[in-house]
Amino acid sequence: MATADVTVMGAGVFGLSVAYACARRGATVRVIDPHGVAAGSSGGLVGALAPHVPENWNEKKAFQFESLIMAEAFWRDVAGLSGVDVGYARSGRLQPLADERAVALAQGRSRTAAELWQGQALWEVISSNDANWMPPSPTGLVVHDTLSALIHPRRATRAMADAVVALGGEVLHEGAAQGKTVWATGWPGMQEIGGNGVKGQAALLRFDAAGKPQLFADALHIIPHGDGTVAIGSTSEREFDDPFGTDAALDDVLERAMIAFPILHGAEVLERWAGVRPRSKSRAPVLGMHPTRDEDYIANGGFKIGFGMAPKVGEVMADLILDGEDQIPDGFHA
Repeated sequence: MATADVTVMGAGVFGLSVAYACARRGATVRVIDPHGVAAGSSGGLVGALAPHVPENWNEKKAFQFESLIMAEAFWRDVAGLSGVDVGYARSGRLQPLADERAVALAQGRSRTAAELWQGQALWEVISSNDANWMPPSPTGLVVHDTLSALIHPRRATRAMADAVVALGGEVLHEGAAQGKTVWATGWPGMQEIGGNGVKGQAALLRFDAAGKPQLFADALHIIPHGDGTVAIGSTSEREFDDPFGTDAALDDVLERAMIAFPILHGAEVLERWAGVRPRSKSRAPVLGMHPTRDEDYIANGGFKIGFGMAPKVGEVMADLILDGEDQIPDGFHA
């Protein structure tokens, strides 16, 4: 390979989205990660691409909305280049409403969604009496939104790496940085600039609900992947001793999931997973010039919304790195 124009340190979803966007624009790209592709939190199980609620609109919510709208074409192109089914489906989400206050709040959000989501998606309150996949709801009502999507995180991340290679780039375990350098090193990189890591634990069950909406209740994401599995997650642990070990906290998640969604009772657990997600002080992604490495760039802090943000993150970082155009929201700068 010729000398790289851009080197990305880190082969998670943010790092690879930047590498992919730069390679699509004709840059020669090198990705280096000693642990391999999707070795960190991007190698998880859940894959909920869920929007923030449509109210109190701000630059973070607007950025995420644009990215979620971009997602279908983005992941279709990644799948086409890599030959890998990334499991993307904009299948929507259902959330039970616990009481009349929650119903009134959800109905108000349906009105703001009509404006803020620009007619490209719905947030609506509907009956929960229909079909066996509806989450139990004390009020008989649920929120249904059509913006939420799902993806298979591990496959999608590896597919992006394959797409980068298909575009003439390289993905290595070791090597020297060349050209402009982007740091996308997840939790360890976030700690270097004052952020932290939040551990998440999740499980994968054998249960075929392909094509059904994702469910959200009791702080649990229930994600029906297209391959006959359902992912359940996750915990949010600020303090932990074993970053990659599962324990009683995941047992609690599974127990709560069976109570909230009885249809899953008795499903076989195929995999238990744990990893640490990079979280900035503001909870927003950290993008742009690196705060402590002169002339270098940073793309980090995806936390719980990294896959939903990835298409837009790659685009604005490529704008900055290749064209010197800073389209990054002010609140995302380090």
